[in-house]
Amino acid sequence: MTSARHPRTLRCYEYVERPYAAVRTLLHDRPLELFRQATTSAATRAEEIAGSLRIGVAGVELGVQVSIHVRSVRDEEGVAGMSPVTHVTIGWEAARAPSIFPLMSAELSAWPLTSSETQIEIEGEYTPPLGPLGTAIDAAIGHRIAEASVRRFLEDVVERIRNELPANA
Repeated sequence: MTSARHPRTLRCYEYVERPYAAVRTLLHDRPLELFRQATTSAATRAEEIAGSLRIGVAGVELGVQVSIHVRSVRDEEGVAGMSPVTHVTIGWEAARAPSIFPLMSAELSAWPLTSSETQIEIEGEYTPPLGPLGTAIDAAIGHRIAEASVRRFLEDVVERIRNELPANA
């Protein structure tokens, strides 16, 4: 069982049919704009997911608007035949009443798969708030909402990249 003091790890990945160099430039030039657009969409979808689970939690509101922060963007050069990787360290928290919702810390990474395809991965962790009560809620349904929200966030980031970059970038 996960303790309230031990973070839960989430990890997922997607592919985008855009060259790594163009994706890297976008992540360096406008990461906050890109992620804010994606969090707005992910939060909306999380509310839809929560709506289907509301009956099981006696009317507790599970969807939440978030504030996202970009902490750093850095490149790691490929060595010994490895691909270069761009890392974006991010975090988000509830815009209102952040002490009752999990704080998420994550790293979004991008690297080339082919000359025209880039893999995007997000790996992060959160600690359920509210001590034992938060741990119980997380065990029952919270982790599913967190996983779905992160997955949707990543899907939305990839969709934003597709919209921002021409197919032959």
